[in-house]
Amino acid sequence: MNKSARMEQVEVLRVKLSVLKTEHRDLDEAIRALEDQGSADMLTIRRLKKQKLVLKDKISQIEDRILPDIIA
Repeated sequence: MNKSARMEQVEVLRVKLSVLKTEHRDLDEAIRALEDQGSADMLTIRRLKKQKLVLKDKISQIEDRILPDIIA
């Protein structure tokens, strides 16, 4: 893969990363709002938290692809 193609790929990953971080933040706010209501459905909260963890894993994977670990 040439340098230009790699740069384009990294830019696409950065956009995906931004979208996933926004979704993660939105889920966090939704969970907080439901918990603040007091009468929130615990099953719904549990599902949202699970979605949030899935997003966190995807975020970590993309960050690793953008900035791979450098063994010093």
